[in-house]
Amino acid sequence: MFLKKFITKNPSLTIKEFKLFLLSRFGIIFCLNMQSTILYYWVYQLTNNKLSLGLVGLAEVIPAIGFSLLAGHYVDESEKRKVVLTCLSGYIITGVVLFFLATPYFTENSTTNTIVYLIYGMVFIGGILRAFYGPAMFSLFGLIVPRELYTNGTSWSSMSWQLGAVIGPLVAGVFIASLGIQKGLLFVILILLMLFLPLTLINKKPILKKEKEPILHSITEGVKFVVKTPELLAAQLLDMFSVLFGGAIALLPVYQKEILHINEMGFGALRAAPGIGAILTLGLLSFLPLKTQPGKKLFLCVTGFALSIIVFGISTNVYLSFFMLLLSGMFDAVSVVIRSTILQLLTPDAMRGRVSAVNTIFVTSSNELGDFESGVMANWLGTVRAVVVGGCLTLGVVAFTFVKVPKLRNFKFEKHQT
Repeated sequence: MFLKKFITKNPSLTIKEFKLFLLSRFGIIFCLNMQSTILYYWVYQLTNNKLSLGLVGLAEVIPAIGFSLLAGHYVDESEKRKVVLTCLSGYIITGVVLFFLATPYFTENSTTNTIVYLIYGMVFIGGILRAFYGPAMFSLFGLIVPRELYTNGTSWSSMSWQLGAVIGPLVAGVFIASLGIQKGLLFVILILLMLFLPLTLINKKPILKKEKEPILHSITEGVKFVVKTPELLAAQLLDMFSVLFGGAIALLPVYQKEILHINEMGFGALRAAPGIGAILTLGLLSFLPLKTQPGKKLFLCVTGFALSIIVFGISTNVYLSFFMLLLSGMFDAVSVVIRSTILQLLTPDAMRGRVSAVNTIFVTSSNELGDFESGVMANWLGTVRAVVVGGCLTLGVVAFTFVKVPKLRNFKFEKHQT
């Protein structure tokens, strides 16, 4: 009875290729988050410099933004599964290089600056891969899941992403504490190699953009579409500025060492807390799907996210800090599902790569530039002030967007699902 009700509420899970898609998405995000957690910890241990944490984010955001529009054009004119497999191969290569940098042979024969700069270099290459991976996976989703199931499919796609984002840092914490950085990076490589199997079981998909266009014209069309769709543009800007100002994850190594005074396992738990909250919420959404007033719910959740970050910023109690990060993840999960569904519903099939590329710029700007902003602000104002000020700026962005963009405030899924 329970299973029947579950499937009735989640029809997207009856699609075999979608389940392979979810497994692949989970695996890649798990590996990238595990690797990222290790790298942030490793760089801070090498440098003991807050600004170095921001530079890790900057090293990824520059190529991710710089290559995004070109990547969107390329993805629209290419077979999507092939692009994802190519990106997976690239992630394996960068993973192997990072593993080599952590070997005793290299660490004993190189300076700290050399190791740090080479880490930045591999993160930079990862940023290039991300520029292509994001639009390719977004486009592949649209070719696997029927339009009427986008809302349900997006919830599960977000769930797979969040599971990877949660479990990755937790496993990274275990490796850092007990097995070491080198073995953690090796584990990432092994998992990435295994992900070739589910991806190859997904059939090749048709290329919907048949006509060839000049690159500049093609890219411009994607940008124009986003700019001329106010609810889509506003949703992406709201995400970008809220996470840009409200993100605090990059500063967790500082909170671990200087404010909360916890060990590596505690660091991994804090890093995973937003994802745990997101998973709990997404599980709830599988039985109570979002249907009514998604626009207003989006603004409510971003407000809750900002308030959670402010309380986290001033907390000196590890349990309160964990709960606030958990709460921030719960609010963010709902807003992610709403924003992602809006993006899927409003994007024409032949433009998915280019529109997703524009979205990648917003998302990358909010996440990695947010990491850089956090590092710079913490270096300038101090860690606690930087987080609190960022949360307050997020509240300002929410209020401004709510007043200025009524189309997003009053957005309804059912008007665009047919």
